Amino acid sequence: MKYFGGIEGGATHSRLVICDEKGECCATTTGLGTNHWHIGMTECARRIADMVERAKTEAGIPQETRLTSLGLSLSGCEHETNNRELEQELRAQFPNLSDNYTVTSDTVGSIFTASPNGGMVVISGTGSNALLRNPDGTSYNCGGWGHFMGDEGSAWYISHRAVKMIFDDMDNFEKSPYPIDHIWKLVKEHFKVESRHEILTHCYAKFDKPFYASLCKKLSHAAEQGDELAKFVFHEAGCHLARSIQAVLPHVHEDLVESGDLNIVCVGSVWLSWTLLKDGFVETLKKKNIPFGLKLIRITKSMAYGACYLGVDGIGYPLPRNYSDNFEVMYCYKNLYTNGAMNGNNGTNGCSLKV
Repeated sequence: MKYFGGIEGGATHSRLVICDEKGECCATTTGLGTNHWHIGMTECARRIADMVERAKTEAGIPQETRLTSLGLSLSGCEHETNNRELEQELRAQFPNLSDNYTVTSDTVGSIFTASPNGGMVVISGTGSNALLRNPDGTSYNCGGWGHFMGDEGSAWYISHRAVKMIFDDMDNFEKSPYPIDHIWKLVKEHFKVESRHEILTHCYAKFDKPFYASLCKKLSHAAEQGDELAKFVFHEAGCHLARSIQAVLPHVHEDLVESGDLNIVCVGSVWLSWTLLKDGFVETLKKKNIPFGLKLIRITKSMAYGACYLGVDGIGYPLPRNYSDNFEVMYCYKNLYTNGAMNGNNGTNGCSLKV
C-alpha cells in the first residue's frame, strides 16, 4: 500500500493529511507553525516530521513505512532556492520520512485544493494577496507585500483605515463622510485607551499586526448593525479586492477559462463578511470588461489536500480525487447583460460548476 501526505503550513499552525492509493483519507493531524523564516529550516523540518509520525501512529501505519510523496504547501516557501533547502534538510535529518517531496507556497496549495489546472487565490486575512497560477506553471501576483507596502482589502487595512479616518476627522484634516462617534468608542475599547496619543503605542513601540487587525471583527459587527462608517470601510475593501483580481486578469491562460469561468479561491476571515464587501466588489468589476465569468469559491476541506495532490502530481501518480467535494460556490460574476440586468449571483446560478 502506498501512502501520500500533504501539509498546509501557516505561521501559527499547520495541518496534515495522509491518503491511501484510493484517495481516501487515512489520518489527519495538526501541528505548530511551519514558516521557516520564523523558526528556521531545522525546526521547520522537525515539526513536519513530527506531524507525519503522529499521523502514521493514528492510522496504524508502521513508522518504517515511508510516504510515497509528501506535498508541502507552506507559508514562507515562495522561493525555489529556499524550497530546495527545506527538502534537503528533510532528506538529511529524516531519511525515512518520504520518497519524494514537492514544496510550494501556501497560496498554491489553496488553488490546487479546488482544481488540477490552476486558478486564482485571493487571500484577505490579516494581510492580503492575489495570486494567479496558470496550467503551464507561470504565476502572477498582486499584493502580498505586507502592511508597509500594501495589504489593501485585508483585516489590518480595514482596521487601520477606520482609525486613520477618525484621526483625520478629529484633526480637521479630512472630515469623515459619516459620524465617527460609535467607531471611535469601539477603537478605544479594543485598544483599551482613552485618547489618540495612547493609541500610538500600538502603532509603533508595541505594534502587533494580528491584534491591530482583530479590530476588523468588531467593525464588521458594527457594519452589520448599520453603522455607516463601518459599512464604508468594508465597501472600500471590496473595491480593493476586486482591483487586485483585475490586476492579474490579463495574464489568465485560455485553458483556465474553458468552462467559461475562472475559479477564484477566497481565503481568509475577511471573506466571511462578503455581504459587506459585495457592493464595492461588484461596482469595481463593472468598470472593466471581463470576457469570462468569475466564480468565487470557498474551500470546505483542509488545504492540506491541495498539498497532497501537488505531491502526487509531482511524481505522476494518478491519485483519485473529487474536487467538487472540496469547495462551495460563494458568488458568480459575469460581465454579461441579460434583459438589462447583470448576471451576477450568489450560489451556483449564472456560472458553470465545471472545474
